[in-house]
Amino acid sequence: MQAKSEQLFKAAYQALMCGDVAQKRAMTKRLYENWQAGLLSLDDEIPVKKTINPGRPEKPELVLPRNLTQRKLHTKEGRAALIHAVAHIEFNAINLALDAVYRFRELPEDYYADWLQVASEEAYHFSLLADRLEKLGYHYGDFPAHNGLWEMAVKTDDDLLKRMALVPRVFEARGLDVTPGMIKKFTSVGDHETMEILKIILRDEVGHVRIGDRWYRWACEQENLEPEETFRKLINTFLPGQVRGPFYEEARLQAGFSKQELEKLQSMS
Repeated sequence: MQAKSEQLFKAAYQALMCGDVAQKRAMTKRLYENWQAGLLSLDDEIPVKKTINPGRPEKPELVLPRNLTQRKLHTKEGRAALIHAVAHIEFNAINLALDAVYRFRELPEDYYADWLQVASEEAYHFSLLADRLEKLGYHYGDFPAHNGLWEMAVKTDDDLLKRMALVPRVFEARGLDVTPGMIKKFTSVGDHETMEILKIILRDEVGHVRIGDRWYRWACEQENLEPEETFRKLINTFLPGQVRGPFYEEARLQAGFSKQELEKLQSMS
């Protein structure tokens, strides 16, 4: 039997705080591979630090969402800008998954296996998009981006239940709703390579939201809370008036939402 050579939480924190894009991708991939090989221990010797800013490169410049310029997809720059926006979401998603591993302790091993898998797949998605950007003559960092996803991570860094509710089941689930529309847009301008990348991302993101849903419901069970009612209360507390439809019902049902819940969320949008 191979000895465990590294602490999971220490390794996850190192990957989380790494600001070099290529190195973060490699560290994240290796982290999941080492977990699968049984090389990481769950020794809890390092205290959890509040992480206001995870590791990221100097660019892209972070701006408010309202300051982002909308570009037309019929131009190469417009297509690159939208690909860049999705790549930035995927980069943030790497950090979110790594933080979910690092921050929340004394949980079932399946929890860490799930979020290490998510981190690895988000890194793969980012790689696909970054490579596509380069084929178009651009790089990650060439366009400004916003920081909304990570801001919610900071707001929920004290509570697993809140984190699983508001990041996977709100922000990442929103990706399920909007990605089919992006696929149609790229198809309409003849960009089939980007279309195929987005199809891969949509397929995997259903699984990621389902993982978030699984651990949200697990956390509710630990506290004897009804999941769907609790979810609506959290939305009203943290994101009042910010739930937006229409919802991609098929994908959300696959990811763990019920029809009844979707109907109630639709009435809130």
